Amino acid sequence: MNVLVVGAGAMGRWFAESIPADLAFADAKPRVAEDAARAVGGRAVALDTDETFDAVCLAVPIPAVAEAIVDHAPKAERAIIDVTGVMATPLDAMDEHAPTLERVSLHPLFGADTAPGNVAVVTDESGSVTDTLLAAIDSRGNTLVETTAAEHDDAMTTVQAGTHAAILAFALSANSVPEGLRTPVYDELSALADHVTDGESRVYADIQASFDGATDVANAAERLADADPAEFERLYREAAKLRDGQTDQGSETEVDE
Repeated sequence: MNVLVVGAGAMGRWFAESIPADLAFADAKPRVAEDAARAVGGRAVALDTDETFDAVCLAVPIPAVAEAIVDHAPKAERAIIDVTGVMATPLDAMDEHAPTLERVSLHPLFGADTAPGNVAVVTDESGSVTDTLLAAIDSRGNTLVETTAAEHDDAMTTVQAGTHAAILAFALSANSVPEGLRTPVYDELSALADHVTDGESRVYADIQASFDGATDVANAAERLADADPAEFERLYREAAKLRDGQTDQGSETEVDE
C-alpha cells in the first residue's frame, strides 16, 4: 500500500509512523516534507504532485482541511483520511469530493509526543484499506473510540476549547507565588498551564475558532466573580453536583438553601 501524507508536521508524522505503507510526504514547506521523509522513512513529493496513491491522509491545520480535500482527493485511488481534530467539516468535504472512496476521520486525543492514547474514529465509508490502517493504529497501543462527527465536535467544545480557555485564563491571571505558599491544587493547575503553554499557539487558536469553548468559561467565571457569599456557595454546590453527574451539564440547577 502506498500512502500520501499531506502535512508533514507532528500529527502527519504520527500517522505515518503508525501504519505499514510506502510513504510519501507533501507539505506547503518542502523542507518539512523532506525532514519527515528522512525521519520516518519514505520520500518527499511536491504539494501539487499529479501522482496517485492508494490512500491520502490530510494532516493540515483545521482551517485548511476543506480546501485540502478538494485539492488532494483526486490523488486518492481507494481511501481518504484526515487527522485534523475537527470531524464534521472534513467528512462533509470528503462526501462531496471523494464519494466513491473509503472515508475516515481520525482525531488522536493526545500530542504526538505522548502517544499512544485514545483515537476518536468516524468511519463514513469503510473498506479494506481503512480497515488495515485502523488495525495498524490499534496495534500500536492506541484505543480506537468509535463516535459520530456531531458527538465528537460537541465534546471538543468542552474537552479542548473550554479546557484550554480555563487553563490559559489561569495562566494569564495568576500572580507569582513563593514556593512555600503553594497548595496542591495550585501546583496541579500550574503544571497544566505549563503543559498547555508549551504547545503551538496557532493550533490552540484554531481549536478556539472551531469550537468556541471560551464563551461558556468566561460566563461561568463572571457568575463567580459577581456572586455574593451565598450565591457563591450555591454555585459551588452546583458545580459539585455537576461533577458527580447528578444534573445535566450546563443546567441552571437550583439548590435549596
